[in-house]
Order: sequence, then C-alpha cells, then structure tokens
Amino acid sequence: MALIGVFDSGVGGLSILDEALRQLPQHDYIYLADSANAPYGERSSDWIATRSLALCTQLLNEGCDAIVVACNTATAEGIQEIRESLAIPVIGVEPGIKPASMQTQNGIVGVLATEATLKSDKFNALLATLPSNCQFIKQSGAGLVPLIEAGQADSEATLELLAKHLEAIQDAGADTLVLGCTHYPFLRRAIRKLLGESINLIDTSEAVVRQLKRQLELQDKTSRAAQSCTLTFISSKDEQSLLNMAKELMASDMTSHHIQAKSLSSIR
Repeated sequence: MALIGVFDSGVGGLSILDEALRQLPQHDYIYLADSANAPYGERSSDWIATRSLALCTQLLNEGCDAIVVACNTATAEGIQEIRESLAIPVIGVEPGIKPASMQTQNGIVGVLATEATLKSDKFNALLATLPSNCQFIKQSGAGLVPLIEAGQADSEATLELLAKHLEAIQDAGADTLVLGCTHYPFLRRAIRKLLGESINLIDTSEAVVRQLKRQLELQDKTSRAAQSCTLTFISSKDEQSLLNMAKELMASDMTSHHIQAKSLSSIR
C-alpha cells in the first residue's frame, strides 16, 4: 500500500483522483488543492514553478510515496524542477494532443486549455513532434476554471462562456476536442450540449493513472490494503468546501476510505 499525493491548483485534479480511486482503490491518498491561488493559468511561469515545487515538497513531507501533479499548467511550468528536487516518482499531466492526432478522422483538432499551458515550452515542443497535416485549433478557456471552482460547471453562465470559447473550434469543423485542463472533464455535459455527441473528447485521466500504477509497481507498492484506507483533502482556502465539491463531482466510491479534511496552514 502506498500514500499517493495528488496536487492541483483547485478542484480540477479531482478528475484524476476519481480515476485513481477507480483503478487503484487500495491506497491512501492526499488531495492538495491550492484553491486560494486558483487559477494558475493566469499567473507567471516563475510563480507557478516555485509554488508547485513548494506544495509538492509539502506532500513529500507528509510521507507520500508518489505524487501526481494533476494540473496541466503546473506540469507545463514546473514538472522538471519538481522531479529534479524530489526523490520520489512524480507523474505529470499534459494535453492529449498526441492521441488526438491519431484519432481524428478529418485532421482538425480543437485544444481547450489555459493560456499558460498553450504558451508553455513543454506544450509547444510536443506540438512540434506531431504530424504537420493535422491542424490544431488552440483556444484559451479563460474564465472557465473560476466557474468550475465555484460549483457552476453546469450553469447558464458557464454554458455561455464555453460557447464563445468553442466557437472557433466549431467553425473550423474539428471532429476531436482535447480537454487540456484537468478542470475541463467536469464540462463534458455542457460541451455535449453545445457540440453534440459526435465530437471525440480526449481526456488523459486513464493514461495518467496507468502511469502511476506502473511507477508503484516498480516500488512494489501495489498490494491490497488489509484495512480501511484514508482519503485526506487539504485546501489552502476552505477544506470543507473542497470536500463538498469532491462529493459532488466525483463518481467513484469513497466509502471504502476514511475521509478527512484539513487546512493548509504551513505554506502561504
């Protein structure tokens, strides 16, 4: 059994935690949300890298055996320094543009992500490796994360803003849409309402958790727990609100875990 840390700027990484609990329910988890500073996508690269390293170090100090940086922006700006600084496996997330390029039928792919992710060297280096005959319509989802953080993923305000962001992607005739922020899987219903059922949505949660599983196997930490596991939610803003959002947004069964919520007071 392992203790796994899952870090995000807010509630977006709950989509990764949800999948981790589905695939790997036998482990203890700490979910750390820096909600007081969300969204990261509108902050400077240096700030994101420094803050992300500090919070991942906090998870290491909590005893984590592995960490998932469940934030596309934090991965893009800080994953290299985090991996160099911490002596445990660190798994990042990135927009699924590679699988999208292989799955598209008409060669037109929409990418909905934060501005910081779209401008990052990591994202653009990956983009440069993909087939030139595949057209990527890049679109910042500015304003969507705060709405999701406020529990308004299915509100009219979110639908209206999302429609504006998806307009160029829809006009281009994209048959595939990359959800390039871990918050965006919680917009699936709204996206389907706007774009219909035929567009292929790419979410990398399953692949991220498979990579986590491989890393745990290398550490020989995949055995089933003999007793109830713990699931701890830590927030830099409001831990009870985070817990309530987890119960609302996540589909996996959390009843097999002892659930607790704590505030993040040691790092400001």
